[in-house]
Amino acid sequence: MAHTPRKHLRALVEARRGVLVPGAFNALSARVVEDLGFEALYVTGAGVTNMWFGLPDQGFMGLHEIADHTARIRDAVALPLIVDADTGFGSALNVRHTVRVLERAGADCIQLEDQVAPKRCGHFAGKEVIACEEAVGKIKAAVDARTDPDLLIMARTDAAATLGLEAAIERAERFAQAGADLLFIEAVTTAEDIRALPGRLATPQLMNMVIGGRTPIVGAEELGQLGYGIVLYANAALQGAVAGMQKALTVLRETKRLGEDPALVASFAERQRLVGKPAWDALERRYV
Repeated sequence: MAHTPRKHLRALVEARRGVLVPGAFNALSARVVEDLGFEALYVTGAGVTNMWFGLPDQGFMGLHEIADHTARIRDAVALPLIVDADTGFGSALNVRHTVRVLERAGADCIQLEDQVAPKRCGHFAGKEVIACEEAVGKIKAAVDARTDPDLLIMARTDAAATLGLEAAIERAERFAQAGADLLFIEAVTTAEDIRALPGRLATPQLMNMVIGGRTPIVGAEELGQLGYGIVLYANAALQGAVAGMQKALTVLRETKRLGEDPALVASFAERQRLVGKPAWDALERRYV
């Protein structure tokens, strides 16, 4: 493994082998991702918005919320962190501030997108994108703002849904010229386009697999063979958690009791293991 999470993430991206990256919406979900052996994780803006506020992914999250979650997750895991910074929370000058804040919070890659604020989930209707020149300026500001050259800047475009795939590819090329290390064309709608994109852009790319979204699901092994650097499942953990809560609580409602059924709940011991209680017990014995 490379010496730092940022160097390691850069190596993963440049290997273009379709590294699977799940999203985490809080420190405990990040612990689960790391515990299961994934190589990196994504701090998901949609997940933070859904799980922290109970709201849809429509621009309700601000810099403070994503920075706070990034710092807490950074403390909880050693994995490289790709952080969703939405539109950068304003102009190019705001983007500069956003990058500085998230770099200090522990981000190893910062994702910025070209939607009009307030943004919305890339798989919702009604998206709009800002002018290409403005978007390029924001990527330039992000690149200039980083203090560690190993911090990656990921440029996302949502133009495929509003201006067409060719316009999205053109924007992605402009973002790469502005210094973006990783490209993300959101909401690609056909398997043919998914297979074509790695041959159209020289810079490494991320492909987003949204369960129930507009993009057809393609296996990570095939995406790696095509040359994608990252295969993102931003909210698989969130959707799994919601399904698990609904299942367990339905049984509780109907039967009026709930034991340690492994089909429904993690055991008490497993919960304590994931939050590191044995290590805290050892520290208590050391200090008290």
